[in-house]
Amino acid sequence: MTQQNNNKAAKNIALTEGSVLKHLVRLALPMSWGIMMIISFQLVDTYFVSRLGTQELAAFSFTFPITYMIFTLIMGFSIAMSSVVSRLLGANEMDIVKRVVSHGLLIVTLISIFIASMGLLFLSPLFKLLGANEIMLPLIKEYMDIWFLGAVFVSLPMVANSAMRACGDAITPALIMSFAAILNVILDPLLIFGLAGFPALGLQGAAIATVIANGCALLLALYVVVFKRKILCPKALVNYKEFGNSLKRLCFIAIPAGLTNSIPPIINAVIISLLAKESAEAVAAFGVVSRIEAFAFIILMGVSVGMSPIIGQNFGAKKYDRVNLTIKSAINFSILWSALVAVILGFLGGPIVSLFSDDAEVIRASIMFFLIVPFSYIFGNVLNGWCSAFNAVGMPQRAVIIIFTKYLVMLLPALHIGYQYDGIRGIFIAIAVVNVVSGIIFHLWSAYTVRKKCTA
Repeated sequence: MTQQNNNKAAKNIALTEGSVLKHLVRLALPMSWGIMMIISFQLVDTYFVSRLGTQELAAFSFTFPITYMIFTLIMGFSIAMSSVVSRLLGANEMDIVKRVVSHGLLIVTLISIFIASMGLLFLSPLFKLLGANEIMLPLIKEYMDIWFLGAVFVSLPMVANSAMRACGDAITPALIMSFAAILNVILDPLLIFGLAGFPALGLQGAAIATVIANGCALLLALYVVVFKRKILCPKALVNYKEFGNSLKRLCFIAIPAGLTNSIPPIINAVIISLLAKESAEAVAAFGVVSRIEAFAFIILMGVSVGMSPIIGQNFGAKKYDRVNLTIKSAINFSILWSALVAVILGFLGGPIVSLFSDDAEVIRASIMFFLIVPFSYIFGNVLNGWCSAFNAVGMPQRAVIIIFTKYLVMLLPALHIGYQYDGIRGIFIAIAVVNVVSGIIFHLWSAYTVRKKCTA
């Protein structure tokens, strides 16, 4: 049995040998595609729900903060799964890998059930707290009742896919999410509008389509981890004596990662609240530029996630030169891509924004943003890579320090100071200055910290 485990481990540990750059490309490209597929769920749902009417679209918009916060929590466990499993694979600990993967999926199942129970129990007061009125609440309930009941199907594929990526397989998770996204596109109009003999379910239909699509993704993911990768098995699942150890390993990464993921959207809410004091056009402009930025940097998100299993496996195998080479390659690419995006947006920001809005004030504010902020991308974006690296080597507290300091200690007061002195322009200048200052400081600090960790 031990020899068989070693053989399987050897098959999985493909990231400790060969070209680091090729591994990074092989993992980052499918991951970027997978991220696009995940984003498409909300975009497709929003498009079809908007055809129901303004009230339905407004009710659907109220669900975003709640579903996103749950997403960031589960994403923390997804990051933890990739970090822990990749390091265990690098150390050739296949028995522990099976136990951690099995217990990890059980933990996420229990958390999802708890979240669903609390969500259903406190749905009305929760959304009243967000500002929903008595007209909105029944519509919100139509969607969220179904979504909460299917929360486990939404959560588990994310974590199971991370286990696959830890094994060096990024293509299978991307294909699974592509299938789910296509299925969602097909089911949405059928269930929302009642086409092809289906009942017209409105917002309920959108929720059912999302749950069914993710449920199918879960079945495919479980098939792969059980029968193809063989990193999930009933025997490991019922090893309750070691459950506490698995929980400790995962939560050590998951809690800090989930916390860091939740901070940026909170700061975005602050930015929107400040811009709202100026005009609705300023808010709309920030919404447009934020979406353009998100699209432009999908590839960097893919690199940040893709580098994690490479770093984790090589760190577990004590191949520290490959750890450093992976980080260096990812950061160099981040700098080059950020510079390219900055040039493109600096020169073509106006025409790009005009594709989303023909309002002169929206275009003016957006151009102002693209003339001020993009030059700071090369500094700000390196921090995403460092946070991913720290999570991968089991140092999530360093990632928390970076995000907490940048957003809460530096950016939050800078936004208010900038707004007081120069309005909208001051907000954009604050974002750029904090990107530059935090990028330089934490890049130097992170390089020193990782170099010290890899020579200890």
